[in-house]
Formats: sequence, C-alpha cells, structure tokens
Amino acid sequence: MHFSIPETEVRSGENGSTYVAFNIHVNSVLHCQVRYSQLLGLHQQIKKEYGNNVVPAFPPKKIFTLTPAEVEQRREQLEKYMQAVRQDPMLGASEMFNSFLRKAQQETQQIPTEEVPLEIYLSKRQKVTVNILTSDQTEDVLEAVASKLDLPDDLAGYFSLFLVREGVDGGLTFVRKLQDFELPYVSVTSLRSSEFYIALRKSYWDTAYDSDVMDNRVGLNLLYTQTVSDIERGWILVNKDQHRQLKSLQEKGSKKEFIRLCQTLKYFGYIQFDPCVTDFPEKGCHAIVSAGNNELNFQVKLPNEQMKEGSFKVTRMRCWRVTSSQVPVANGTASTSPCSSAKCEVKLELAFEYLMSKDRLQWVTITSRQAIMMSICLQSMVDELMVKKSGGSIKKMLRKRPNGSLHRSESQQAVKSPPLLDSPDPDREQIVKLSTKLSSVSLRGISASNSANDVSGNDFHGNYAFEGIGDDDL
Repeated sequence: MHFSIPETEVRSGENGSTYVAFNIHVNSVLHCQVRYSQLLGLHQQIKKEYGNNVVPAFPPKKIFTLTPAEVEQRREQLEKYMQAVRQDPMLGASEMFNSFLRKAQQETQQIPTEEVPLEIYLSKRQKVTVNILTSDQTEDVLEAVASKLDLPDDLAGYFSLFLVREGVDGGLTFVRKLQDFELPYVSVTSLRSSEFYIALRKSYWDTAYDSDVMDNRVGLNLLYTQTVSDIERGWILVNKDQHRQLKSLQEKGSKKEFIRLCQTLKYFGYIQFDPCVTDFPEKGCHAIVSAGNNELNFQVKLPNEQMKEGSFKVTRMRCWRVTSSQVPVANGTASTSPCSSAKCEVKLELAFEYLMSKDRLQWVTITSRQAIMMSICLQSMVDELMVKKSGGSIKKMLRKRPNGSLHRSESQQAVKSPPLLDSPDPDREQIVKLSTKLSSVSLRGISASNSANDVSGNDFHGNYAFEGIGDDDL
C-alpha cells in the first residue's frame, strides 16, 4: 500500500485557535486527517512497545509557530515516517498502527459507531447484506459475510474483500484489496458514489487450492459464481467449442466439472486491469495487463498496430516499486503549468527489474491508475510462494468476535447459481486471433525459457527477491 501526505490544511480548533492538519492518503485516496500531536502520540506508543532501535526517526517538536516552509518540511518528514512504519514488517502489521489508522479514519469521516447494513457483492447480479458496526474492521466484515453464507471459518481465509468500481460501460475495476487498517463501511461510503462497492473474491493464485474450496458446498458455489462472472466479462478466454461444453455442464448442474474445465482455459484465475501504457517492448505501447499464475501477462499493441503477448514471471523479478507524481491537467489535457496553478492528477507507475537473461536485468514500467493494485497482487504471489516453499498452508482461522457483541441473523443465505452463459463475444475472439507470440528475445521467450543461459530468481537479491524459489518451483 502506498502511504503519502500530499497536502496539509489549516483547521479551526477549540476557542477559535487554529492548527495544521496532515492529510494521509492511501493509494492516492484520502484515508484520514490527523494532527502532529496525534502522530507524536502514536510514535511514543510504538517506541515504548518496540524500543528506540526499531522505530524510525520522528520530526521534533517546535517551540514557536511554524512558518510555511517549516510546515512543508514537517509534512515531508511525517510522510517519510508513515512510509517507514508501514514498510516495516513488524510495525506495519502491528495492531497499534492499524487501530490508530482505523480510529483516525472514522473520526475524519465523522461517522458514529452504530449497526448498519452493508451490501457485499458476489457477482454483478448477486449480493448479500450483512449487519455490521460502522467501526468493524475488514476481518470483522469478512467474518460476518462468511457467517451469512455459512462458509466455514477455515475456508474464509481463502477469500478477501475488494473495493470495486463499476464503469458506465459495466466494466469492473478492482481498486484495491481492503486492508486491516481500514473500516470497510467507512471506506466505501466516504467515496460518496454509487460506482463503488465491496466484492468478495478468492484471494489465492494457486489453482491447487480450488480443490479445498470445492469440497464445501458454499465454497463451490462461490468459486463457480466467480468463474462464470470472469467468463462473462471476458477475463477467461473461451472458444465456441469450449463454450458449448461449459453450457452443457451448466445445464446439468455439474459445477465441479465446469470449474475443472475452466482451469484448463487461458487466464483462469487472473485479475485483469484497465488499459494502461508500458515501455516494453518499446515506449508508449498500450497494453492490457493481467495478474495470475505467478506472472503479469501483457497483451501489447505496438505503435504499428501489431498485437503481441507475453508474460513476466514473478520469480524472475528482482524487485519492484510504485512511484507517484502530480501531473498538471488543464481542460482535460496535460498541461505544462505547475500544480500550484493548474488542476493536478496523480500519475502512478509500477516498475519492476526483470531478469531477461543471464547477467542482464532490465526495468519495465507500467503507467496505470491500478499500479498499486498490481503491486499488491505481486506481493501476494510472493507471500503464497514463500508459504508453499516452507511447507505451510494459506488457511487461516478468523478470530472470533468476543462475546458475540453483534447479533447476527440466524438465517443463512446460499449462493445462487448464475444464469447460463451468453454466447462468446465475437469481438473478443477476434482480438485473440490477432494476438501473436513474441520472439524468443521478447516477453514469452523470456519468462518461459529454460536455456542454460537463464538463471533462477534466487541468484539475485533485492527488496522482493526470492531465496530458494526459482522457476522450477512454480
């Protein structure tokens, strides 16, 4: 997740006094507004709990009123502090840090703690409504959804909640996976737009885990519903013969066989992102990027209108980073004016360093509003591979709400079967026919090469480098 403090505000306090508020953004969206004293209190708590050697440096207090230049300096220092805390594996995952952000989010949006209904979508046409508290964190809401659906606790960990935006054309954009430091009800209502909603989706990448989910009736229905939705939106490629087979299995109610057939199809289990721009294989290429099967798949349109396709394996990425910058916009177009005199929008880029061949690393950059979501997908692939390599399991038991503090409805709601598949989109099929594989020195050859000149990812070290995981471990 990308933390930033891009701006400050002068606010009125008690007795007519004023103070500077720092706007903390997560993934370029306002999360909360806090005072220096609140962050200082958090810093002191963290220091008391974890010691001076672990906690990053915090900007010092000032005796006199800050000048504008000093406010800007403090903003930069606090931004670096928040980023450092979040990136620390121990501090960033601590309940102390997460609870501070949840409380600040609720106070900023001025939403009182009360019981409310919240809609959770299972597909475009299916949803469940759960009764939660506005102060419930992500894990609480996921637990409520699992309880509503009668999904066992040990399977709930296979699913996550995502913030989704539906476009005017009906297309879906996965904005982000909801995190432990936010309150789902506050996150979605604070956007004040009906375009945004919360969706439940499987959160693992290895299709071998599908068997665990399908052994349970509710898990099977959830996975089946998601698979049908992915086919309908064109995320999974289906030709006419495969479509006839799938429709026949639907009519027979053979959900497991339906999913097993889909597992053999291209892009099964992938998340597709909105159209973006990349500098590979050359600058200014428009692309459709998808994440799945421990890779980022590129469908690239070259400047000469030729279509190319290929993939970058996560095990061959030495490291990656997400950067953001303010880009001036005037009348809907890019402007050369500074942001102080023109409307600005945030430009996000995901860049990863990739092992093209032995001793040759190259940076590949994607410019996309979903760059952070792409980064989250890569990190979750890394985490899953590491768990698998260590012999562990991705299963996790959700913690129980103490004393049943919120009375849930006793009635359980089963996941209904979606309608039969429509005919394949002829336009989509034509795009697939136009696509061609890249040469051995380009994408597909890079990611799949087993030549002696290639080495596995464990020969390199970086922020996200693997130790003991290579291509053969996939």
